Amino acid sequence: MEFTIGGRLEVRITPADVGKRVSVRRRTDGGGAGAEFTDVVGVLTSWNSGVLSITRKSGESVHIVESSVVAGKVVPAAPARRRGPAASFGELAAVTARAWQPVESEALGDWRLRAAGGFTRRANSALPLGDPGLPVGEALGRVRDWYEERGLPAYVQTATGAEGTQELLCAELERHGWRREVSAEVRIAALAPVGDLEADVRAVRLTREPDAAWLARYQRFSTPGPHVLRVLGSGPSVWFATVPGDTGGADADPDAPPAAIGRCVVDGRWAGFMAVEVAPEQRRRGLATTVMAALARRALDEGASAAWLQVEEDNEGARALYDGMGFAAHHRYHHYRSA
Repeated sequence: MEFTIGGRLEVRITPADVGKRVSVRRRTDGGGAGAEFTDVVGVLTSWNSGVLSITRKSGESVHIVESSVVAGKVVPAAPARRRGPAASFGELAAVTARAWQPVESEALGDWRLRAAGGFTRRANSALPLGDPGLPVGEALGRVRDWYEERGLPAYVQTATGAEGTQELLCAELERHGWRREVSAEVRIAALAPVGDLEADVRAVRLTREPDAAWLARYQRFSTPGPHVLRVLGSGPSVWFATVPGDTGGADADPDAPPAAIGRCVVDGRWAGFMAVEVAPEQRRRGLATTVMAALARRALDEGASAAWLQVEEDNEGARALYDGMGFAAHHRYHHYRSA
C-alpha cells in the first residue's frame, strides 16, 4: 500500500477525518534501528488524547498511539463485489430482519427494539438502522431499561465491513461499556447456481410449518413455546425442508428426528437460508447441499434470484460449504451486550 510522496512517508489524516475509511502505518517497537511496521485499514472512529481508534471490517477495534504513526491516508470505501448480486447494506439489513421477526417490537426513533422470550439474539436485540432521536448514551439507557423490564439481557445488533455500516456506533458502544459477544458474516450469492447443485431433491419434503420431527432436529429448540414457532414462522414466504431420517418404509416413524433440515424465507428477489442442520451420523453425505438445492428451486419458482445466509465466523465447516456454492461475504454483524 503506497503512503509516500517523493519517496517520503506522509501522514495525510487528521482528527477531521473521523468517520472515514483510512489506512494507517505504525511502528510496532521503539522505533530504533530495525524498526518494524504494521498497516491497519478500517474506519477511523475517534482521535482523542493522542490515541487513534480504528474499527476494522471484522468489528475489531484497534487503538494506536499517535506518536507511533508514520503514515496515513483516507482510502475509498471497500470495492464493490465483482460476482453475485449487487446489494446495499440497507437493503440486506431490512431483508434479514424480515426473515427472523420478534414477537414484540417497539420503535426508538429509527431503532427497533425486539423481543421474543430470549429465543436467539437476532430476535432479542435492538436493531439500530438510523437515528434513535436521542444522544446515543441516553438511547442505550432506554435499551437497557426496555430489556430489563422483560427480564432479558440488553443487546444491540450492529454491522461492519460495507459502505454504510456502523463502525462508529460499534466504537460508541464500546465506550459505553458494551462488549461484543458474537460475530457472523452475511453472505450473498446468485440463487440459480444453488438450485442447480447436483442433488437428489426428491428426498426432501417441503412444508409451510415445522412439524415435530423438524423441531426435534433443530438444535436451538431447547425451550419450546409459542414464541419459538412465531419467530420460525415469520417472514413473507417461509419454507421448511426435511430429509427423513427413518427409512423404514410403511413402518417409518414420522416423528423420528430427520437426517437433515433447513429453512428458507423468500422476500422479493431474495431467498434467505437458515437452520440448515444435518444429524452428526449423517454428515458428509451431501445432505446440506440437498436441502439447500431443494429450497433454492422452490425460491426460484417464486421469482427470487439472489440468495443470502448468515454464518458465524468460527464455523469452518459451514464456511467451506458455502464457499463452494459461490457465497461471498457482504458484511459482518455483531451482537453487543450491556455490561
